[in-house]
Amino acid sequence: MRGGAVAVCCLLCAASGLPAARSSQGDREPHYRNCVRLCERQNCTGPALRAFGKIQPLHMLATGWRCADDCKYNCMWATVGLYIKEGHKVPQFHGKWPFYRFLFFQEPASAAASMLNGLANYVMLNRYRAAVPFQSPMYRTCISFAMVTLNAWVWSTVFHTRDTLLTEKMDYFCASSVMLYSIYLCCVRFRIQWPMFPSGIWFGQKLTYACVHNRQRFEKA
Repeated sequence: MRGGAVAVCCLLCAASGLPAARSSQGDREPHYRNCVRLCERQNCTGPALRAFGKIQPLHMLATGWRCADDCKYNCMWATVGLYIKEGHKVPQFHGKWPFYRFLFFQEPASAAASMLNGLANYVMLNRYRAAVPFQSPMYRTCISFAMVTLNAWVWSTVFHTRDTLLTEKMDYFCASSVMLYSIYLCCVRFRIQWPMFPSGIWFGQKLTYACVHNRQRFEKA
């Protein structure tokens, strides 16, 4: 298990070395930026902000929706309407397509899909524990992989429910950890069958170096 933990740390460091995503066409649009600026000035200061707090539903308050977030949401759809009116394709905003909000779910369909995926992984994890002996060579590695996957679906659900800088980073970071741990799991499986195959720790170290080195080149470009 110690070797597995070291490999996971290497893989997570590799994920953090990937370059960050940039803004999208919609949130770069002057109409959108001016709309958000004007909305925040008119509705998110002084008496207008206090009035917003009184009429805001409790479920929106509990999930962290602020006045500025409402401005961005409403201005996003105003910008989309302008694009459609002028015959252009619907743009992305902050790396995502526009979705209609339902209750406090920012992306209801995606949040529901993430919850169902997480539930399916949880059910299969229990079936695996019931069917596979604890002494199996791959038992602990597969259990760890299931935990990493469950954690990723939890953060995916949180992200699609409420998109913030923290939930976005956790969603992408945890999704990357699943892909990287899958590679590590394959290395462990191959090494059990073919001992001469490079270990997961060796692979994680090489992958970490490659990602960090490529990121440095990307930032210099």
